[in-house]
Amino acid sequence: MAEEKYTLEFEKPLQEMSRILADMQAQSANTEVDVSSELEMIETKIENTKEKVYSNLSAWNRVQIARHPNRPYSLDYISRIFLHFQELHGDRLFADDHSIICGTADFEGEPVMVVAQQKGRSTKENIYRNFGCPNPEGYRKAIRVMRLAGRFGLPIIALIDTPGAYPGVGSEERHVAEAIAVNIRDMFMVDVPIIAVIIGEGGSGGALGIAVADRVLALENAYYSVISPEGCAAILWKDRAQAPSAADALCLSPEQLLKFGIVEEIIKEPLGGAHNDYDQTASAIKKALHSHLGDLKKFSKKELLDGRYKRFRRLGVWGDKATKE
Repeated sequence: MAEEKYTLEFEKPLQEMSRILADMQAQSANTEVDVSSELEMIETKIENTKEKVYSNLSAWNRVQIARHPNRPYSLDYISRIFLHFQELHGDRLFADDHSIICGTADFEGEPVMVVAQQKGRSTKENIYRNFGCPNPEGYRKAIRVMRLAGRFGLPIIALIDTPGAYPGVGSEERHVAEAIAVNIRDMFMVDVPIIAVIIGEGGSGGALGIAVADRVLALENAYYSVISPEGCAAILWKDRAQAPSAADALCLSPEQLLKFGIVEEIIKEPLGGAHNDYDQTASAIKKALHSHLGDLKKFSKKELLDGRYKRFRRLGVWGDKATKE
C-alpha cells in the first residue's frame, strides 16, 4: 500500500484539523502540559466531520475517490481474495496487453477464471499498463480466456477499473470498437456464471467490454458511465471545468445505479474510501462474490443465458407517444 498521503480538495478541512491535532500532541509531549481534554474535543470534532463529509458525497466527489492514486487496484484484490492465481498471456493474434490481466485462480476452494483491468502507480508502471486503457488485443485476450472458461465450466470474475479503451491510432487501426463489440456479443453466449465488480473507474465501452455479466456489483465509491464527466462536459458545455455538473447529470451515485438496475449491489467501503483499508475492502468484495456466485450456481446453463439476456434488455426506458394530427 502506498505510504504517501494524498488529499482530495473536499478533504482539506479534515487535513487541517488533523494537522492541528498533531501539533497539539507534539507540543504537549515537549512541554509536559496536560491538554488531554482539548485533544479529546478535537478528535471528536474530526470524527464528526468525517461522518458528515463522507455521508454527503456528491457524484463528482465519488469520481475523485474512484481515481485516488492510493486506491487498491485489481492485483491488490486478487492477492487478497483468490489463491494460486496463474496468469494467462496473449490474444493469439497480435500481442499481450498488460492493461488487462487474465488467469485461473482458486476462490474458496473452487477454480475460477479472473479477468481484470490493471492500472499502474508509478510513471513506469502506468506506461507498462497503458494507464489502465486496454488496446483491442486486451479485449481479444479477455474473450479468449472467457471462452476457455466456458469450455471447462469455470465461473468468471471480472474486475473493472478503466477510464476507457485506448483511443490511439494503433488501437483504432487494430479495430478496438470491433473487439469490444465481439466481447459484448460473445459474453452473452458463455454459459458459465459471470460476475463483474467495478472497483474504480467504469468508463464506457472500455468497461462494458468485460462487463456483460449475470450480476454487476460496484464498490461504494466506484463509478460506471457511458462517458467520463470531463468528456461529457466538453461536449455539452464546451468546458471540462463543468465536470462536476456532468457527473450529476450522468447519474453516477450508487443510489442511482441501483435504482436504474445498472448494478445489483453496492459494496460498502471503509470510511473515506477503499484506500484507507485494503483488507477490509477485499473482505467485503469476497463476501459479495460468495453470495452471488452461490445464487448463480443454482441455475442451469439455459437459465443463466436467458437471465443475462433479459437483464440487459431491461436497462433503459422506452416509450411510444401517439401524436395528434
